Amino acid sequence: MASTSTLKLDLYRHYYYDNNNNNKAMAKAKAKAKAKVDAFNNKIRLRPRLLLFPLKSSRSTARTTTAAAATTTTTPVMKKLTDEELQKGIANFYDESSGIWEDIWGDHMHHGFYDIDARPSVSDHRTAQIRMIEEALRFAGLSDVLGAETGTGEEAEAINIKSVVDVGCGIGGSSRYLAAKYGAKCEGITLSPYQAHRANALASAQGLADKVSFRVADALQQPFGDGEFDLVWSMESGEHIPDKTKFVNELARVAAPGGSIIIVTWCHRDLGPGEESLKEWEQNLLNKICDAYYLPAWCSTSDYVRLLQSLALQDIKAADWSQNVAPFWPAVIRSALTWKGFTSLLRSGMKTIRGALAMPLMIQGYKKGVIKFAIITCRKPQ
Repeated sequence: MASTSTLKLDLYRHYYYDNNNNNKAMAKAKAKAKAKVDAFNNKIRLRPRLLLFPLKSSRSTARTTTAAAATTTTTPVMKKLTDEELQKGIANFYDESSGIWEDIWGDHMHHGFYDIDARPSVSDHRTAQIRMIEEALRFAGLSDVLGAETGTGEEAEAINIKSVVDVGCGIGGSSRYLAAKYGAKCEGITLSPYQAHRANALASAQGLADKVSFRVADALQQPFGDGEFDLVWSMESGEHIPDKTKFVNELARVAAPGGSIIIVTWCHRDLGPGEESLKEWEQNLLNKICDAYYLPAWCSTSDYVRLLQSLALQDIKAADWSQNVAPFWPAVIRSALTWKGFTSLLRSGMKTIRGALAMPLMIQGYKKGVIKFAIITCRKPQ
């Protein structure tokens, strides 16, 4: 397990870089701390991971993967984790860390949405997480009734969502919000038994057990029939999915005719003309994040768009919201540096601590333009 001093060094490195950039004494301390932390990170670095996504499932170790749905061509390397091992790692990671997140940040396990260049207060961050839900609905053309405090039949009718599947539901924050405000019936799936149990417990406590339910299930093999849901909702879960083609196909399968699909996810930047892969330093950065958060293979926003186009889905739209989420990770780091946050981390397991150590890498990825926070929406034909 990481030592207390090591964990402090890595978190404080980013915090002081942003807040004491003109302090010469702090700059010297920062440089010394950086050297120590980089040495530690090199020791705990896990296996490299393919960063450009395989468009089709494969166990091959040295073939070129292509698909008509995408123009990106990549040469896969041997996976160090099987899909089963990856799923187990994801489940264990969230079993271990979800309670700490809820205790500090509440029941929404996703980024907040902020005005660009805003300097939000601590109390603004949870509001920003709710705003992320509403902005996603607005972007998809579903919500013109933002701001109401409670759900009504008129609101539910206005956004035309009566049934929702929450793919990668966390502890159910989005589902309970959509049920409470818009009257939608929601079913959530997660790989984490802890999350499913906690999500159902919170639903019962909030009087929503008749509207929402949660279970352990695989996003690539959803336990639902074809065309069941008016809204297919994936809020920051796609980055965990190893087979993006199968993932998108499954989202489209469970969507009802005329239903909407909303994908909010982490992507890498689009490749430029003539580029076949990310730069080596970009891959190295993302590999470290992969190892910390149990991410398999990254893809770009354009890759998602091409996959949706290949399924003849309609009204496909995409946007880069990276600037709108910029305040989020610094806020998470600051919360980890509080006494409550820091002691909670020390009581947690190694997976949660590794996630904490990777938070400055997420900020670096956003600042350098390697990581993109993307929203992609579309509609299934009638």
